[in-house]
Amino acid sequence: MKRKIGILGGTFDPIHVGHLILAERAYYQFGLDEVMIMPCGNPPHKKNLGDRASLEERIEMVRLAIEDNPHLVLSLDDAHEMGYSYTRETLERLTAQNPDVEYYFIMGADSLFTFEEWKDPERISQLAVLVAAVRDHVSDQALELQIQHLSQKFECDIRILDAPNMDLSSRMLREWIREGKSVRYYLPDPVISYIKNTGLYHM
Repeated sequence: MKRKIGILGGTFDPIHVGHLILAERAYYQFGLDEVMIMPCGNPPHKKNLGDRASLEERIEMVRLAIEDNPHLVLSLDDAHEMGYSYTRETLERLTAQNPDVEYYFIMGADSLFTFEEWKDPERISQLAVLVAAVRDHVSDQALELQIQHLSQKFECDIRILDAPNMDLSSRMLREWIREGKSVRYYLPDPVISYIKNTGLYHM
């Protein structure tokens, strides 16, 4: 039998409890062997980060956030200075390296409505199970119709992730930190300590 590994990618600037809950729920709901948390690089046209974290800082925050969870694994497969990789490229590279693995690609349900605009959606559908985390602003009926449409068009395997809907964003949390507001319980404690110690986001 193939091993089952989840992929949760993003900028993680910073990683917050919403990200971790998605990864944890996917691990248990789909019986995954592990979930890779995959920070992406900084695109060349975004070298001026301003108050944003560098790639190295974002990687360190992910490492701190998951260091006590054995089934969440830091992946540097997309952490390169060329910036974002296309999902298809990442999945093809991982599949070539690990032909005995079935990948579960975790994303927000709203991404299903733009999936046809992604690069090579047919190929992505062949390479991974698509795991959609439901958002409040996406109606159940619209989501069901879109899943039927994509499944017929691309023959993709789309699963709904049963996870609490948390209205959190890294951008909002960065603003709170700049304003001196508490982010306790929104970020893992080691990440809060790291941000305080480094002065990241002008805290």
